[in-house]
Amino acid sequence: MATSSTIRENLQQVRQKIEAAARRASRKPEEILLIGVSKTHPPDAIHEAYNAGLRHFGENRVQEWEGKLTAVADLQATWHLIGHLQSNKAARAAKAFHSVDSVDDWSLAQRLDRAQAEKRTVEKLRVLIEVHMGGEETKSGVSDADLPQLAERVMTLPHLEFAGLMCIPPLHENPDEVRPFFETLRKLKEKLEAHIARPLPTLSMGMSHDFEAAILEGSTEVRIGTAIFGTRPKNP
Repeated sequence: MATSSTIRENLQQVRQKIEAAARRASRKPEEILLIGVSKTHPPDAIHEAYNAGLRHFGENRVQEWEGKLTAVADLQATWHLIGHLQSNKAARAAKAFHSVDSVDDWSLAQRLDRAQAEKRTVEKLRVLIEVHMGGEETKSGVSDADLPQLAERVMTLPHLEFAGLMCIPPLHENPDEVRPFFETLRKLKEKLEAHIARPLPTLSMGMSHDFEAAILEGSTEVRIGTAIFGTRPKNP
């Protein structure tokens, strides 16, 4: 894990790169939300990043995040679930996160809606639909062909706020090889917006190694882990 000063320096460097990429795309840097991916990192690292100005954090697993919640309960931050979510953990996820950014199934969406209703809050649970990119069997996501139907159905759920799309494209060392996947998701969002007759504000794409290419293709949220927190600790 990176030290306190290193996390602050890393955050500054990432923000500078976001600003530079935004300028190249003739966009405003404030249009792009930075989510720090804190999975496998301890609560201390989250506190350090928060003290350096970060307010959005992403985690992959419900159980791991539940183990950290008490230690970060004092932070006024927004918690995103960015990893694949099994339907049987939907209720726990709705309680532990402000946003589930990886919805890919109607049954899962229904369970999240019911769980949010049981919280008896007027706030809706923000969700993104994850789109499967690149044909990798190990990756989750709805197919582009099934996306319109799933989006239409999610929009009928009263306790969910459908905000946009997310993807995790195949890993390539050269960001230029990933950029076509980002372009595809942007075009899918534009097509979907026309289909459902309303704008979708969020396009979540881009990680530590390719977020600049994602910004050039219209990303509004980048999910950065290693570039902020350093190499993830290995599981014991």
